[in-house]
Amino acid sequence: MGTRKDRERQEDLWVAYTDMAVGPGHPFYVRLNEVLDGEGFDAFVEKLCARYYAEKLGRPGLTPGIYFRSLMIGYFEGIESERGIAWRLKDSLSLRRFLGIALDEDTPDHSTISRTRRLIDLETHKQVFSWVLGLLADRALLAGKRIGIDATTLEASAAMRSIVRRDTGESYEEFLTGLAKASGIETPTREDLARLDRKRKKRTSNKEWKSSTDQDARVAKMKDGSTHLAHKAEHAVDLDSGAVVAVTLQAADLGDTTTMQETLADAGLAVADLVDREAELYPDEEPTVNVDGIEELVADKGYHSGEALEQVKELEVRTYIPEKKQAGKRHWKGKQGQQQAVYQNRQRVRGEYGKKLLRRRGEFVERTFAHCYETGGMRRCTLHGRKNILKRLLIHVGAFNISLVLRKMLGAGKPRELKNRMAELVAGVLECLINLYRSESAPNSNHRAVHTYLDPTQFITVRWKTGWEMANYATGSLRLIFRDHESPPTLALSGTPFTVSASGATLNAPGCSQVADQVKPHVAKYGTILTRALQEAFETFGAKRCGLGTRRTVQELIWSDTCERENFTPAPQAL
Repeated sequence: MGTRKDRERQEDLWVAYTDMAVGPGHPFYVRLNEVLDGEGFDAFVEKLCARYYAEKLGRPGLTPGIYFRSLMIGYFEGIESERGIAWRLKDSLSLRRFLGIALDEDTPDHSTISRTRRLIDLETHKQVFSWVLGLLADRALLAGKRIGIDATTLEASAAMRSIVRRDTGESYEEFLTGLAKASGIETPTREDLARLDRKRKKRTSNKEWKSSTDQDARVAKMKDGSTHLAHKAEHAVDLDSGAVVAVTLQAADLGDTTTMQETLADAGLAVADLVDREAELYPDEEPTVNVDGIEELVADKGYHSGEALEQVKELEVRTYIPEKKQAGKRHWKGKQGQQQAVYQNRQRVRGEYGKKLLRRRGEFVERTFAHCYETGGMRRCTLHGRKNILKRLLIHVGAFNISLVLRKMLGAGKPRELKNRMAELVAGVLECLINLYRSESAPNSNHRAVHTYLDPTQFITVRWKTGWEMANYATGSLRLIFRDHESPPTLALSGTPFTVSASGATLNAPGCSQVADQVKPHVAKYGTILTRALQEAFETFGAKRCGLGTRRTVQELIWSDTCERENFTPAPQAL
């Protein structure tokens, strides 16, 4: 047997390249590289970024293809910071192969990635995002006719304790100390400052306070109700495919009706560019992107106002935005245009088509937030400044759009999802093989199901514990036995319809089974849980695997009269 001490040795000074360990490459990233290389991604970004690189001066910089792929890895691996991305690149051989970095080359560190981001301007990142939209349009994954808009807050990389006054530059504690001294407290304690602060109204107004580290961050309330310095990310999502057509980063204290105009304008320009691109590249083919541009806009109640609806109507876009409840009647004097826009929008929302669009908005738009910010790892920003965050955000959301292409090709949009799909595929194949073997090996089995009711002398005994198996069952009776539990309580189920009960003796003397007429109903608190578990067991395992069936209730069972003794472990969700 080899030991760790036996393996200790001095490493060789020179190692042949052929002797180095080579990773096989992750199948997800291999297919992703095939998509990017097939569309000429590297040539496109190198042409865009050529003006930022010197031909001969200095050491070679980070190539544009590696830089943009590194930011995409932040989405696919759920990494929020550039430092985390750099660490992941050093740790993974498959990601090294995805970036095209040889084993004798070093991966970029976080300072190199950050410097390259500051070097390349915001407009170039927007052009890369537009290139991804063209990739979707070529595969008929973007229509551009129906757009849903919604926004979410991103926590800024700045603490509330770092805010300062906009007029004097005082910190929050210095400001409170000045107020305490003005009120007659010469040497205020921390308790005095806290008591004084509670009496103030609008203590952290954005008009009076700002962050000393991130000037673009604003004080805002997050989704969980807490108060943080934050930014506001707004998505315009295609409701036919779920692709993000435009993404903007706004101040967190701006209302939805204010920020909607910029996001809608960016989405309209993006769709118009795609229409022109298709007309130039495929003049003889039927266009996949709507040639009339955006025709319908769907949003939630926060985007409803008379002025906003009137502005969207002037763009010849139909709105489907539900109204907030108004206190009293609205006065339309001098606002005939807003009145007409509000009434037309109200009529559309109440129709069946409008309700369908609102449901699609909740499905597709919220899904982009979940993928990009929850599992994608950007709910909390690690950069300062609107431009820096928006650069990262554009490539991050662009990676989400690329995942739609991969989901169409592989059935999975992320490496973890592909891994889960493969596990489900293997489990499904094994289950089919087991069922096939069982059906072929069962001698003279007759799976004809007959309707019967439980007899008063028949009962079902359940020993309650997670991690159970169906040990055996025969005509008219069933016994569920728990594993890894020496003394489970026994509950009996009997009667038509079923009633669940157990006596104190049963609970005090584990292993004791009682027939239906011996149990008492004073522990019926177990009834709901037990009935639900048995219902799931009968429906999931009985009907599919053993010829048992039910009518969504455990009052009537269809028992198979020829089920043989079997042993198998059901899924945990049955409980």
